[in-house]
Amino acid sequence: MATELSQVLKPIESANGLPNAHYTSQSVYDAERDPLWFRNWAGICTEAELPEIGDARPVDFLGVPLFAMRGKDGKIRVFQNVCRHRGMILVTEPQRIEGAIRCPYHSWCYSHEGKLVATPHVGGPGQNAHPGINKEQLGLLEVRSHVWMGVVFVNLSGNAPDFAEMHAQLIARWSEFDHPLYTNLEDSKITLTCRTNWKLAVENYCESYHLPWVHPGLNSYSRLEDHYHIEVPGQFSGQGTEVYRQIEDEDGSRFPDFPDLSKKWDTAGEYITLAPNVMFGVQRDHTFAIILEPKGPMLTVEHIHLLYASPNTSERLRKKNAEQWEVVFVEDIGVVEGMQAARGAPGFDGGRFSPAMDGPTLAFHQWVARQMTENAPATE
Repeated sequence: MATELSQVLKPIESANGLPNAHYTSQSVYDAERDPLWFRNWAGICTEAELPEIGDARPVDFLGVPLFAMRGKDGKIRVFQNVCRHRGMILVTEPQRIEGAIRCPYHSWCYSHEGKLVATPHVGGPGQNAHPGINKEQLGLLEVRSHVWMGVVFVNLSGNAPDFAEMHAQLIARWSEFDHPLYTNLEDSKITLTCRTNWKLAVENYCESYHLPWVHPGLNSYSRLEDHYHIEVPGQFSGQGTEVYRQIEDEDGSRFPDFPDLSKKWDTAGEYITLAPNVMFGVQRDHTFAIILEPKGPMLTVEHIHLLYASPNTSERLRKKNAEQWEVVFVEDIGVVEGMQAARGAPGFDGGRFSPAMDGPTLAFHQWVARQMTENAPATE
């Protein structure tokens, strides 16, 4: 694999994109789990999906069963969704757990912090303790997690740098948006299923080159020439626009702005991918996060969450905003599915990059190539 990826790591004038197998092969898809997903910080859900104490949400993280939960102290934690007794799944659907987390198999119970607190009949009928069962050593296996810009991230291997250290540049770049975020899941969440590899969704999001042809409505006011590239090799890449147009309700009202923004954000918006799988957008009055959920080498679910600077927003305006963004995101489905279909052509060599227009996309390809060649597999 290192040999076939060497062409990806060349300068943009001569580089090729990732080989077809990185989009079609089950074995390559499986090989990506450790170096791309488990050894980095990946998004699994949003904190808005866990609004109240006791809220729990199961997640299939590339075959690893997890669940996220807001504990009695208000903190969100992520655990392996596995009872320490016989390995039963604990949380099967989103729910609110007011008491203990109870295994449906033998009723072993865990606290919101993951401590084993009850083992009924473990020492025989009516005997709820046994010298051979040390509760202190049998708590749930917690997965390292971090919440940023409303997204719950996990580092399954446990050995990535701290999130704040690893992503310090992007955190600093968007520090003006470091405020509470608000949403309404009923009208501010969009779910799209795409018959494509997850990487093609990222690649398409990184660049503005396709705007005039794929997004004519958006390009009518935020034109290709209004956009700029964002590239921090090995960290993040994407695009920005110098022309962001706020939407208005019928009475002329708009969403409240984030407080104390610098003048740049009067008209700017930025759209960046934090690899591997979270695509963010920020504007003066709202942000969004798109969490990509791979379902195999050729299927991806996009979980899109719109987030606002204030809890006091018009329902009608939120719906209008969601409808506007959904049009844009749906327009992208045809091109990412078209690129996926083309990856069945054995003569395709990964394609070339426009030196003027495709720098952010190549930056993502090279992030994948370096992770695959330099990251040792995580310990199982």
